[in-house]
Amino acid sequence: MEGKLYPVRIAKRSFAFLSLAAAISLAQTPPPNDANAAPAQPPPILDDHILGVIPNFQTVNDSSQIVTPLSVKQKFQLFLRETVDPFTIIAGAAGAALSQAHNDDPKYGQGSGPYAQRFGAAVADITTQNFFSDAVLSSILHEDPRYFRRGPRYRFWYRLGYSVSRLVVTQTDAGKSRFNYSNIGGMALGIGLSNAYYPDKSVNGTEVAERFGTSIVASALANILPEFWPDIRQKFFHRK
Repeated sequence: MEGKLYPVRIAKRSFAFLSLAAAISLAQTPPPNDANAAPAQPPPILDDHILGVIPNFQTVNDSSQIVTPLSVKQKFQLFLRETVDPFTIIAGAAGAALSQAHNDDPKYGQGSGPYAQRFGAAVADITTQNFFSDAVLSSILHEDPRYFRRGPRYRFWYRLGYSVSRLVVTQTDAGKSRFNYSNIGGMALGIGLSNAYYPDKSVNGTEVAERFGTSIVASALANILPEFWPDIRQKFFHRK
């Protein structure tokens, strides 16, 4: 019983840490300078890939600029671009391969048939969480699914803490900060839906907690990478 409860405790501690990081980030985030604010610009949706592979569509590179909020249509377009991007297939195939190699969840078994099931489940997991977070909930709750990068004018540790805190803090369409209901709720809804197509042996409290923890890590990396990718690209690839 103690072993089964361990992933649940990890998930609870991770969420508590993220909440603390969010509170610190909110306290440190400087208020917008309305006097020097630039005119509102059309909402930029990047056509960029980190290392030429990982989609980087959601980043607003210059957070000092005022940008107009995304419309409901644009939020759904953003979700569609992420879904049809080849990286979704690559990530699903890699995740299924790791699951197959370790006979891990979802426990479909071994062989080509179970691998196809694992691959389908992995792609469905990515797609449904993006759908609920970036399209549905962000539209209903008027939250902005984009990542507003801080950039090199801030110190490394602040930027790292800020990027992680965006898991639980977001910007609304009105430009205010609040709890990131669309991100956390999208994860929860996606994981809940996955219980409908996962095998029964992979549907229990421990497995759900582990999947939630995996989603938290993936979401954190999805913020950390675009925060520091332009710096890495400029330093090592000499590109702006």
